[in-house]
Order: sequence, then C-alpha cells, then structure tokens
Amino acid sequence: MAFETISKNHKLQKLKIMNVKILGTAAVALLMAVSCEPKKAENEEVMETEMTAPASISIEKFEASPAYASSTLKMTKPGNTTIAKAGEVDFAFEVGDYELTAQTEKNEMAGMLANSDKGQHIHFILDNEPYSAHYEAEFKRAMPEGTHYLVAFLSRSYHESVKNDNSFIAKKMVIGGASDDMNVDFDQPTMIYSRPKGEYTGAETENLLLDFFLLNTTLSETGNKVRATINGEEFMITDWAPYVIKGLPKGEVSIRLELLDGDGNLLPGGFNDVTRTVTLKD
Repeated sequence: MAFETISKNHKLQKLKIMNVKILGTAAVALLMAVSCEPKKAENEEVMETEMTAPASISIEKFEASPAYASSTLKMTKPGNTTIAKAGEVDFAFEVGDYELTAQTEKNEMAGMLANSDKGQHIHFILDNEPYSAHYEAEFKRAMPEGTHYLVAFLSRSYHESVKNDNSFIAKKMVIGGASDDMNVDFDQPTMIYSRPKGEYTGAETENLLLDFFLLNTTLSETGNKVRATINGEEFMITDWAPYVIKGLPKGEVSIRLELLDGDGNLLPGGFNDVTRTVTLKD
C-alpha cells in the first residue's frame, strides 16, 4: 500500500511538471507572437481621432480698434447721380479726419488679421458686389448702363469698416437708361456685406474678419439681428461690430449673411441676404 501511494504521488508530480512545461512553452509562444506584431506609433489612436474630428468653427467679437468717431467721407464727383451714357466715370471723395494709406494702429488681435500693406483705404461697393479698395480719394470707374446702388465707407488697413453716421455714402445712380430690379431702398434697413473676401493663405487663414455695414437699423437681442451661416453652422449676431471667425478648414468656405427682424424673418431688400465664398490655402 505504501509503495502504491508513493508511486501515485510520483506520477502526479511528473504530470504537474509536464503541465508547467507545456504552459511555459505556450506563454513563450504567445509573447513571441505579440512581439512580432507591428507596433503602433505612440499616441497613434489619439492622433487618428484628432485628424478625423471636424473643425469647430467659432466667431469672436473684435473690439478695441481705433474708433475714428469723427472721421467723414463725402462724394464730390460725380456731382449728378444721373449720367447720360455708360462709360468711365470720375469719382472723387472728400475724406475728413482720416488718413488714407496710413497703417492702422493694431492691438494683438488686429495683428493676426489680413492687413493691406498699402494702408487705410475706401471700400467701394457697387450693386453689392465684392468691394474694390481705393487708397486715393480720386479714381475712375467703368459704369455700365442701368440703375446702380453705390455704397462706400472708410476702412482700416486690416479692412474693418469705420462705423459712424458720417463715414459712408449710399447713392442710387442711373447711367443711361434706368432698369431697376434689385429691390433696394437705401431709406430702409439695409445690410452691405464687406468681409471676408477673396483668398487667404498661411497664418491669415486662422483668423478671418467678418464685417458688414448697416443702414437705417441697429441690432439687438429683441430687435433686428444678423444671422451668419458659415459652412452650415449658424451664429446669431445681435451687436453691430466686427467679428473674427476661427477654426475654419482649408479649402472653400461659404459665408451667408441675412438681416432679420425680431421674429427671425428676412427683412425686405435685395442686399439683405448674401452668400459669398472665400478660399483658404496653406
């Protein structure tokens, strides 16, 4: 009996040793298989998430620009807003308390915006088309036949409009035969799109100025307001001020501005709903 017990115990010990050896071999094989797998770069999963996450677009009110509250703009030519025939027209402006071609004093945010190296200028907007920038008070402009709506206002070197009661002109002009289908009345609430405009590259793409000009209206929480739709994202603007758009992706960017009443309805006027496309490049 004692011999059988020892024999059985000996067999059990041999089985345990064999099992340990088998398990050890399996563990080594598993470790070798794992070590042979290609390693992921450190933080690869985080990097993949960051690359695929959509950009977060935001707008931020832009403040502390020089006010230019006493600056003025008057149109002295043409003296008559009815002109007999189409062609080149001489325009002349009288600029008061404002220096064209000077560089506007910049705060930290203004220093990050696209800036004209030619300095301060006039934004000249005909029929709500993208503006032309003029650094001299006199210039010529080809005017096609028909009824046209001209808005011009003073602009800082980084393209922010000067907003006061005397810093702009708004004129209806008839060149040759009249033809009016724009549904515009400069005596009614009217919005004029200004920025952003055109193409931006490099660091300029990180902060885009959003700016517009208003006639015969103010903005408020309960009154008229501007809805900005940027690449499909909506922002309600209740204070007439410049804003900075951040977080835009590279490529084409769509910006739509609408002048709304207190109930969210579009105010009548051919310029009160405008969509522009700008391009952002590396």
